[in-house]
Amino acid sequence: MLFGKKTAQSSPVLVVNERISVSLKTLINLAGPAASLSLQPASIRSRQNGGYVSRFKGRGMEFDETRLYQPGDDIRSIDWRVTARTGKTHTKLFREERERPVFIAVDDRAAMHFATRGVFKSVLAAKLAGLLAWAAQHHGDRMGGQIFSDNSCRELKPQNGRHAVLRFLNALTQSEAGVSEAITLEHAWLRLSQHVRPGSLVYIISDFRGVDTKAESHLAKLAQHCDVVLIFIYDPLESSLPSSGRYRFTDEQREVIFDANDQRQLINYQQHFEHRLQQVQQIAKKKAMMFVQCSTTDDPIQALIRSR
Repeated sequence: MLFGKKTAQSSPVLVVNERISVSLKTLINLAGPAASLSLQPASIRSRQNGGYVSRFKGRGMEFDETRLYQPGDDIRSIDWRVTARTGKTHTKLFREERERPVFIAVDDRAAMHFATRGVFKSVLAAKLAGLLAWAAQHHGDRMGGQIFSDNSCRELKPQNGRHAVLRFLNALTQSEAGVSEAITLEHAWLRLSQHVRPGSLVYIISDFRGVDTKAESHLAKLAQHCDVVLIFIYDPLESSLPSSGRYRFTDEQREVIFDANDQRQLINYQQHFEHRLQQVQQIAKKKAMMFVQCSTTDDPIQALIRSR
């Protein structure tokens, strides 16, 4: 929504309502607060083994070369294949992986442009994505992303530096030309699994409407080679309606009247949300992905700090 602001000697100035539409300036200003954020998922656990930590732990160590074993070398780094082939003990040398691709997928479908309290889900998603993008830049990681709506899907290849972040933030605030076919979670996450490099840290920010077995299969494929963090966005009214009253919902094209006095309708409404929430939580647990829940009334910085 845009509001006109008039002065005595100037023409109307369009002002963005930051509760329903985020500005590029707002996203750029998140660079400062993002400096204190860590991008290392804190507690991704394997479903097969309660104490098993995820195979990717932030910046890892990358194999560099093999050389003859020297006194003091860690015996766990012995290269047994080369040792067996040459008859002389060799050890593996590793170097610190200086940068790690960070990929941020943002759901911008119509259902995300909604809220009854706080900010639109789409605004919260953009702010979370902006914070994560700046945090990646502060840590020297390459960052890229995906932004998908009901009729468009765009991927940005991970790159280094401030320019990569600004390119991503600008894409978050600009609408993309649509395609002929509808974009579903299945389609978006198929593309995501094809674009993301193994070893990446992947954030998916969505309300996860429309998750099905086909969409889940693409997440499973992604989780085989990457750390994946699912950030579940919701509005408080989605999780729980007042116990009485009649409510009118509209997207300016369709209108729905909901009667909260109808207990059966109220229970069905709440069960529908709980089913979606539990479905996403179970997917995260089953595939060793981290799960973060974030309401439209939450502060995005505090939400990411709590998830550590």
